[in-house]
Amino acid sequence: YGKNTIKFLRLRHEGKKHFVKEVEVCTHLRLTSAQEYLDGNNSLVIPTDTMKNIVLVLAKKNGISTLEQFAIDICRYFMTTFCQVAYVKTYVQEVPWQRLQENGVPHIHSFMLVPDGIRFCEAEQCRNGPLVLFAGIKDLKLMKTTQSGFEGFYRSEYTTLPERHDRILCGELFCKWSYGECKDLDFDCIWNKVRECILEAFSGPLDCGEYSPSYQRTVNCIQMHIFSKVSQVQIIEIVLNNTFYNVLDMNNLGLTNEKEVLIPVETPYGSCACTLGRK
Repeated sequence: YGKNTIKFLRLRHEGKKHFVKEVEVCTHLRLTSAQEYLDGNNSLVIPTDTMKNIVLVLAKKNGISTLEQFAIDICRYFMTTFCQVAYVKTYVQEVPWQRLQENGVPHIHSFMLVPDGIRFCEAEQCRNGPLVLFAGIKDLKLMKTTQSGFEGFYRSEYTTLPERHDRILCGELFCKWSYGECKDLDFDCIWNKVRECILEAFSGPLDCGEYSPSYQRTVNCIQMHIFSKVSQVQIIEIVLNNTFYNVLDMNNLGLTNEKEVLIPVETPYGSCACTLGRK
């Protein structure tokens, strides 16, 4: 049981300069006894309102240096404070505020919401067990307008999809990875590096791109590129939900449409997923 969607903004000051972290936290516990379920005995139950207050107090006292460290702080607090807690899991995601700039000069207290992917993390721990940490990015919408196709697939009597050697590849990406040892890690640097790897592997070289024969192959290329560049990552889960774009037939309007006007088909959508780990 637990408390979901604990939302708050943590504001930090360094002189005139302001720093913001707006987050959403979900924290769940499993207790050593199930007596509240079996007997209606609530004597060991930590109220979810108390859980919410603990999260807010930790944000006030410790601040949020990184999402990962904040999730670790929450897990450790419940494990070290309440002997009846057998397992704790905490999820934290960040609202993507970006500091405004003018001619490369950052503003001291103004920010803009940027839809370039949502950062999140999860920390979980069993009593007497190691803390396990995951990080990730979700709702990252990516598109490339060529260098993608889908050919040679299995055909049956119900297959109507034509083969395409040049199509738009567009999708919403979810990527979650696990760490090994969590000591002395620069979580911000690693997260930014993973995001950079995702963009590089998806798009290819700036001047020519790289051909993708399928969404599945793109997912695997992203995973392998992350493994080659970020040694701290041990397991990567990726889900890529695709959006098709159909070329609009404009013959009835007396026009030839050479892949210039396209209509998005958001539902139903295809989805591919893969979880890959190091040997």
